[in-house]
Amino acid sequence: MVKHINQSEFETLLKEEKLPIVVDFWATWCGPCKMLGPVLEEVSKEYEGKAVFVKIDVDENMELAQKYGISSIPNVLFFKDGVLKDNSLGFAPKSVLASFVEKNL
Repeated sequence: MVKHINQSEFETLLKEEKLPIVVDFWATWCGPCKMLGPVLEEVSKEYEGKAVFVKIDVDENMELAQKYGISSIPNVLFFKDGVLKDNSLGFAPKSVLASFVEKNL
């Protein structure tokens, strides 16, 4: 399951979560973001218990988006042990997104 969170929730999650964190930076007006949503949801179910999946709206969390250099969306970031490890820019089909998560676990 993918949870929608804000900046303060993300900062807490980054400090406290032991599992890797997959973060989808998105916006409601972004077509490719809307396409990626259901794909991310499917992948999150496959990796339940192995990673935490969250979505962060760039319009509501501009400071956080700026901190991570998000200039194009959707942009999926992978954090492990509280550190940014990798990112995937743009829409990706399920097989590509699952491979991205798998290689970073």
